[in-house]
Amino acid sequence: MIWSTEKRNIRTMDIDLGNSLEIVSIINEEDQGVSLAVKEELPFIADAVDKIVETLQNGGRLIYLGAGTSGRLGVLDASECPPTYGTDPSLVQGLIAGGTHALTNSVENVEDSTEQVVKDLKNISFGAKDILVGIAASGRTPYVLTGIKYAKSLGAKTIALVTNKNTPIGAATDIEIAVEVGPEVITGSTRMKSGTAQKMVLNMLSTASMVRLGKVYGNLMVDVKTANQKLYTRAERIVMQATDADEETAKIVLKQCDYHVKTAIVMILCDCEVEEAKSRLESNNGYIREALK
Repeated sequence: MIWSTEKRNIRTMDIDLGNSLEIVSIINEEDQGVSLAVKEELPFIADAVDKIVETLQNGGRLIYLGAGTSGRLGVLDASECPPTYGTDPSLVQGLIAGGTHALTNSVENVEDSTEQVVKDLKNISFGAKDILVGIAASGRTPYVLTGIKYAKSLGAKTIALVTNKNTPIGAATDIEIAVEVGPEVITGSTRMKSGTAQKMVLNMLSTASMVRLGKVYGNLMVDVKTANQKLYTRAERIVMQATDADEETAKIVLKQCDYHVKTAIVMILCDCEVEEAKSRLESNNGYIREALK
């Protein structure tokens, strides 16, 4: 069986005859179908978000697992959660076949390893409370498939993110997100449309989960960590946007609460002191809208 992502794309068979504008136009035309393919999977993506939120609320972790491009995209999405949403680095993690060396180097043979993935999951103490998202364009990568089976043997929930239908990985998981992007622009180069689709879905999984967990107020990242001057300025801007306060007021209040954005917003909107704002947030699990009531 030849998977759809491995077939030749009849629309790009003469791409080598084009000039630069013609080549990038062909790529752009192919990319336009990716978001529509993702749209077809939205119900399954939403189901996955529900499972992720339930897992995180119950003290579990979200773990991405992949090889090559798929693994790098998982690591990328996981690494953006702490600065954007103030999460502990252990809450969302990405594991890639070949470890950190594989992030910047091509290590193609490691995706066939079935023993290493179990070691990798054991190294982070993966358990039944966690949830595993296996990412693989083909849907048959041995490293990912074995990881899924190991996770299920522990009683953990599993999700597949693949870009082919009817795959071994999809069949092995609780929820299958199969974004069928079709043949790639360059035959078999799944870093292209497949990678784009995976990036879009991973953005949805993490972002929607963090929204559901109260780490977003309106569309503002209110759990942002102020680790540099840019982020201090962003925190001030977020408070100003959320409360209509002027810049001076935002800075004063943020300094009073050690630049904790949520606390500053509640202090201004409820006209209260630091301790009351913190108490309101704590008793409402960090959800600003509930704290304001």
